[in-house]
Amino acid sequence: MSATRAAPPARRTAAERPRTGRAVPTLLRHLAVAAVAASVVLVVSYQLDSFRNFQLATVAAYLCATAGLTVLTGLCGQLSLGHGALMATGAYTVALCQNAFAERGVTAGGVLVLSLATAVLATVAVGAVVGVAAARLRGPYLAGLTLAVAVVVPALTVTFDGVFNGEQGLAVPVAPAPAGLGPYFPYERWQLWVATAATLLCLVLLANLVRSRYGRAFRAVRDDEVAARLAGIHVARTQVIAFVVSAGSAGLGGALVAVLAQSVSPGAFGLTLSLFLLMAVVIGGLGRLAGAVWGAVLLVALPDLTHTLTDLFTLSPAAAQRLEGNLPLAIFGCTLIVVMIAAPGGVQGLLSRLAGALRVRWRRRRS
Repeated sequence: MSATRAAPPARRTAAERPRTGRAVPTLLRHLAVAAVAASVVLVVSYQLDSFRNFQLATVAAYLCATAGLTVLTGLCGQLSLGHGALMATGAYTVALCQNAFAERGVTAGGVLVLSLATAVLATVAVGAVVGVAAARLRGPYLAGLTLAVAVVVPALTVTFDGVFNGEQGLAVPVAPAPAGLGPYFPYERWQLWVATAATLLCLVLLANLVRSRYGRAFRAVRDDEVAARLAGIHVARTQVIAFVVSAGSAGLGGALVAVLAQSVSPGAFGLTLSLFLLMAVVIGGLGRLAGAVWGAVLLVALPDLTHTLTDLFTLSPAAAQRLEGNLPLAIFGCTLIVVMIAAPGGVQGLLSRLAGALRVRWRRRRS
């Protein structure tokens, strides 16, 4: 008597398998982290004086640019020496928009949001043009293209001085803090709140992008373009998307810098800024959005460190001015060398390794 063998059950796909754990969606996790960060900034802003609030707001503005550059260089493998020019594009766009609104007597709070959004869109358009050209280049040719952008964009503001007011730059009229906060509410605290809100929104979007299929495509292109192409990834399109996203983040950062300073000039977005941004993300940790935070902090802390070191020496005014102008680049270069030798993964990579070692020791003690 022959018995028929039962057919094995069909394999279920990942979507059909029952979930045993309660995985928190990526968006909710990132929103929770952003809410905690916003709460910390809210509490800290009441404990600091006006100058420190302004410094934290500047860190938030630069964080948009360093985070975008981290996505482009650290995740997608594209070298950019022109992000200072992209920040200038966002800064001048928000200045032109705010002046246009001020001439028409429109000073409502929502106007600033519209100006910031316009600055991001304008920078995205510039980033798309540069990104299409950059997708065809590799190595030093790509660096040369972005370097040319860093030189050309500030020069355009001087050439068309009728629109951009040449070397003098433009003022950025910004409405005061809402009257509901009180007549004596510090304006720098309100600036910190605005910059933090815009930066956290940018970081949440970037963090979700990094965790999505686009982020996986960025890393695949960075690791091996040939393998990525064989896997069905459109390499050129992926690189253009990365450049556009990075440009939009840099444009938002430049617009926030202009809003905080309430002015914009070509001297503030020169080639040195592009070099500082690149060195900052390398020191902070390439490929990690958390590393962009350390880079932004270093960009803001560097001027204070330069003034402190300059005051230690008794120099003539001319020598002190030359030293103060060249010392930041020297400090950045020395810091970069030390970090590359002691912590090749940057500051965030070093902290991650230390945290991993502490977790291992803690588990061993428990066992």
